[in-house]
Amino acid sequence: MFEGFALEHIEVGDVRLRVRHGGSGPAVLLVHGHPRTHTTWHRVAPLLADAGYTVVCPDLRGYGGSTAPPDRPDHSQASKRAMAGDLVGLMRALGHERFVPVGHDRGGYAVQRLALDHPGAVERVVVLGDVPIGEALARCDARFAQAWYHWFFMGQDAPLAERLIAADVDAWYGLDPERMGAGNHADALRAVHDPAVQHAMCEDYRAGLGPDRAADDADRTAGRRISAPLLVLWGVRDDLAELYDDDVLGVWRPWADRLTGHAIDSGHHMSEESPHELADALLTFLTTDPTDSTASPTAT
Repeated sequence: MFEGFALEHIEVGDVRLRVRHGGSGPAVLLVHGHPRTHTTWHRVAPLLADAGYTVVCPDLRGYGGSTAPPDRPDHSQASKRAMAGDLVGLMRALGHERFVPVGHDRGGYAVQRLALDHPGAVERVVVLGDVPIGEALARCDARFAQAWYHWFFMGQDAPLAERLIAADVDAWYGLDPERMGAGNHADALRAVHDPAVQHAMCEDYRAGLGPDRAADDADRTAGRRISAPLLVLWGVRDDLAELYDDDVLGVWRPWADRLTGHAIDSGHHMSEESPHELADALLTFLTTDPTDSTASPTAT
């Protein structure tokens, strides 16, 4: 995986991030979700590098080979605000003051927070498979609670979820080596079997129900929006569109000044299931004039 990419561990504030980076040209930051590591991008990152971009793929704090700071009572050490700060610091350490962050799943929440808290650092923004955490919780109904029950299970106070997950890690995560690719599967499997990573991932969900929701609620009340062009993508075989009555962009519209988005032929893990279609969508977005309101039928 990642031929021609460098693998490093870089100190950023109170954490040390494992990061893979390669290519040359404008910088694109690829941020994984739960329970993956940066290797989830192994099919997409080379396509972007070959197209003329510097590609940076870190493990989020607490995930994979990155460290996590000590717990705080309010779980803010695992907040998306903290993760966003890590990502900005990492990119600066690599020499990139401005870049395009692309986030999937939990990484999408970190990228959303990055765009809101550090608008000067982002050229454009891409979120994959998400609506804002605050929106998801405000709109939560029985359908959401049943489909995404793991939010509330993993968000319970420690160590309940950790003990139950550790009882049968493979059954809980169900990682598929054929779909993921052997190297990516091995990396993710090694991570989810690490008790420290299991705990950090639960802390991520606890932060989601606490400080992350509070941050989104405060932004919504204040009318803060993502000013950079935002692309939102989701999989047609995922449940996001169903949960939001085929109006994912409608959920995002109050949050972004310049919004486009559409579904692609994939399930939830787009980078593993549909890497070429995802890369094509990203490259189209990266090369489209953001001032052209006719560039996409979903432009707003």
